[in-house]
Amino acid sequence: MQTLTGKTALITGAGKGLGKAVALALAAEGLHLGLIGRTQKDLEEVARQAKKANAGIEVHIKVADTGIYAQVKEAVSELVGLLGSVDVLINNAGILKVGSIVELPVEEWQQVIQVNLLGAYYVIHEVFPHMLAQKKGDVINVASTAGLKGAANMSAYGASKAALINLSESLMYEGRKSNIRVTTLNPSTVATDMTVNAKFTDGNVEKVLQPEDLAQLVVYQLKLPQRAFVKEVGLWSTNP
Repeated sequence: MQTLTGKTALITGAGKGLGKAVALALAAEGLHLGLIGRTQKDLEEVARQAKKANAGIEVHIKVADTGIYAQVKEAVSELVGLLGSVDVLINNAGILKVGSIVELPVEEWQQVIQVNLLGAYYVIHEVFPHMLAQKKGDVINVASTAGLKGAANMSAYGASKAALINLSESLMYEGRKSNIRVTTLNPSTVATDMTVNAKFTDGNVEKVLQPEDLAQLVVYQLKLPQRAFVKEVGLWSTNP
């Protein structure tokens, strides 16, 4: 297994939920962090906890909406400049809108695609050239089991995640020859503010996947020998 100490990671949606859990897990492994999110206060708190977990790492934050390309371009440029390189990209930022095709406003449907798909693409577009230049790197895209099959009232979210899964596979083929590993994570329902607010789960720690579960899976993938990577993996709870 590889050591992760001293590597650098850029994480989107890092202010809470899955992004926060991944940030803290990577901090404990000794990675320097660049954190992107929409709320300054949340990012500052994650940075504080990350430094508490490992005082020897650098942590830099940048407020940005990943659905806006200009903001992504500025954030990535600034954070990569501060970190000096980017070894790991965790594309986690995402939003959820629930409603039928008829009921969900067009603007909200478009917003889900803008953030979940185009936002991920924007970040990849800015980070991937750095990885190609250094001929190594890891990209981990957080998709969802919702992208593997359709469901009533989930057309926007499901379509965005299905497209992200396809984007990830295309990127995987482009990156392999440059020693870049691309992994797609497809978790089922994870207890986050987003899923609890949508009433998908009550967040019961005994029954429902927790953000820390996904974070451990991310750490395991990154520690695999460089010759190997998990192309796509689903993560489910043992309780239906």
